[in-house]
Amino acid sequence: MNRTLIARVEDKPGVLARVASLFRRRAFNIESLTVGHTETPGISRMTIVVDSTRTDAEKVAQHLYKLVNVIRVEDISDQPAVMRDLALIKVRTPDPRTRSELMQLVDTFRARVVDVGLESLIVEATGTEEKIDGLVEVLRPFGILEMVRTGRVAMVRGNNGVKQGGNG
Repeated sequence: MNRTLIARVEDKPGVLARVASLFRRRAFNIESLTVGHTETPGISRMTIVVDSTRTDAEKVAQHLYKLVNVIRVEDISDQPAVMRDLALIKVRTPDPRTRSELMQLVDTFRARVVDVGLESLIVEATGTEEKIDGLVEVLRPFGILEMVRTGRVAMVRGNNGVKQGGNG
């Protein structure tokens, strides 16, 4: 089972390197890690997904707190949250019939075509990891030429958001 941690960190050079080094030193297995700016200047937000059968999420949080640039860590796995993944998938389209069929499939998954080339197209999809996995499996027979995924990003629903201050 995957656990989702949200860490608010100072937006300073070297913070991501220190977090990655912590994961390496402690042999924590991270399923995904996304980092981005927040609504607060100078603060970044990390969404960390760990497989709890292989890595103890509570230990990850405890060790993150030891890093000087970490402001707050929260496990939101058991809270109502919106969780999304983004994927860009380049698919082979050697003929017009294939292109038409692909466009119908893309529409079924509520994804969209963001680039069309002579023999390929790029599909952008957002949604749950399961939805993206399903789209990938449907596109695989056509020939996936290249793919990139962001990993999970998450936000707690309602007014019960991740708290900004404090250590714990």
